[in-house]
Amino acid sequence: MNKIINPAKSEWLTLLQRPTQTIEAIETTVTSIFDDVKRNGDDGIKRYTSIFDGVSPEDLCVSFKEIEAAEKALSAELKEAIKQAKKAIEKFHLAQKTGKIFVETVEGVECWQEKRAIQKVGLYIPGGTAPLFSSVLMLAIPAQIAGCKEVVLCSPPNKKGEINPAILYAAQLCGITKVFKVGGIQAIAGLTFGTETIPKVYKIFGPGNQYVTVAKQMSTKYGVAIDMPAGPSELLIVADDSANASFVASDLLSQAEHGTDSQVILVSTSMKMLKEVELEIEIQLALLSRKKIASKAIENSKLIFVETKEIAMEIINEYGPEHFIVCTDDNAFYMENVENAGSVFIGNYSTESAGDYASGTNHTLPTNGYSKAYSGVNLDSFLKSITFQEISEKGIVNIGKTIEIMAEAEGLTAHKNAVTLRLKAIENGK
Repeated sequence: MNKIINPAKSEWLTLLQRPTQTIEAIETTVTSIFDDVKRNGDDGIKRYTSIFDGVSPEDLCVSFKEIEAAEKALSAELKEAIKQAKKAIEKFHLAQKTGKIFVETVEGVECWQEKRAIQKVGLYIPGGTAPLFSSVLMLAIPAQIAGCKEVVLCSPPNKKGEINPAILYAAQLCGITKVFKVGGIQAIAGLTFGTETIPKVYKIFGPGNQYVTVAKQMSTKYGVAIDMPAGPSELLIVADDSANASFVASDLLSQAEHGTDSQVILVSTSMKMLKEVELEIEIQLALLSRKKIASKAIENSKLIFVETKEIAMEIINEYGPEHFIVCTDDNAFYMENVENAGSVFIGNYSTESAGDYASGTNHTLPTNGYSKAYSGVNLDSFLKSITFQEISEKGIVNIGKTIEIMAEAEGLTAHKNAVTLRLKAIENGK
């Protein structure tokens, strides 16, 4: 890892850059695939599935037999683990339910807000080198709790034209019946436009690589909403001498193994901790099954020493990490002052892996600094807030003059007239 000692503030922007390509470098590819899928539907989907995944599935839709076979293929131990994680995730997201908000703003003017589910949602689940069946739980469970009427899942097939059985099992466990063997840009395009097989949706959820992230952003140009720009995984840890160096190293490596474009950062006020963690990373890295991937990500990663916790906090908020672990002798300081982070893990035993799988919080989080403006996926991500108002005669009398004055000042005479007519009718007893 690159070691940086007391970086000047003028260097922070360069220091905290992510190892990702620019949108411009990817957008041309995304645009051409979107245009093809829009014109050619399933044929376009299959063409790019063949190019990128090396397989040409006859049927894009996963059959009931495939789902049955997937359940049989999994060990009882794994199925039980998935069920246990599902319970924790359900519990946390059920607690996010809120009721109707009602207020009488002025006598006779009643206003309220109610939430309604987004009717059609698409879930994107990465496959590739690490099939993220845990992401099925993170997205399908809140969609189910929210009451979304149509939930569509897309995930790339392997070289045999199959989706990982754990992904299919988790989908079936969450009540998803529409699962399609399609990944990458073409999956997002299919969900954006709809094809002969894949339904068009109103909002797309899920993590992915840089191409999927740009494809999701592209879909917004066609009126489809997205959860957030969620690209390559990242983790920032702040630790001092009170932390356990082996724990810190293990967490850094847990995110580094996601992909070669992942990034992990350790910020510390202790040179001793930086050195211990650096050594632990070398020891633990050698034992990983995804050593090559993690090693490449480590090349993009940093060990940063600063003099004070105040400087550390400023750097952290400037970076805006997806995952943020706090292991210091003053955790309260960081908890109170963090402004930009997707999800925060506090203390030596709050491993980021817990949030990825089974603590209950959602692991679909904003990356690439988007935590400065976006929240991670939660129950409200699958809901819309609709406002209502009911105004009585007394109510329109109470606010009518205000509306007339403001409408006239804006030059909107029809707005004013809509109120004036009603006020005159009331005055005349009509």
